[in-house]
Amino acid sequence: MKKKKMRRMLKRAFQTAGADKILGAYLIWFFVAAIPIWIFEPNIKTYLDSLWFCFASATSIGYGDFAAVTPVGRIVTVILTVYSIAVIAIFTAVITSFFMDIARLKKNDSIGKFIDDLEHLPELSKEELEELSKKVKEFNKKSK
Repeated sequence: MKKKKMRRMLKRAFQTAGADKILGAYLIWFFVAAIPIWIFEPNIKTYLDSLWFCFASATSIGYGDFAAVTPVGRIVTVILTVYSIAVIAIFTAVITSFFMDIARLKKNDSIGKFIDDLEHLPELSKEELEELSKKVKEFNKKSK
């Protein structure tokens, strides 16, 4: 399958699931969430440190160099972490679905070629008939 077609299919899968909008909203929330963390947390002095804290929280890495100690910081961190887990789950599901669709397409192409070969048996060469016979035997072994 061509890379361009695969990229188009992946983009369509994300759009169909609404994952592109979810990612956009998540990125906005991520950068906005860093603001109250920066303002309310006494140990976070810069916006970049706040972004680092949000990254460590969102990915569940939690390096420990910063910790939310205020109620506002803890609430924002909980929301960010739960939202991050949901976004990661959605993206995992969309990507898994995408690869399942590719496998299904490849299987359908293979089945289509097999059926086409069966419809044109008299036109096949001896080598093509032997190859078709091998495929049927492999299929029978797998289905037992």
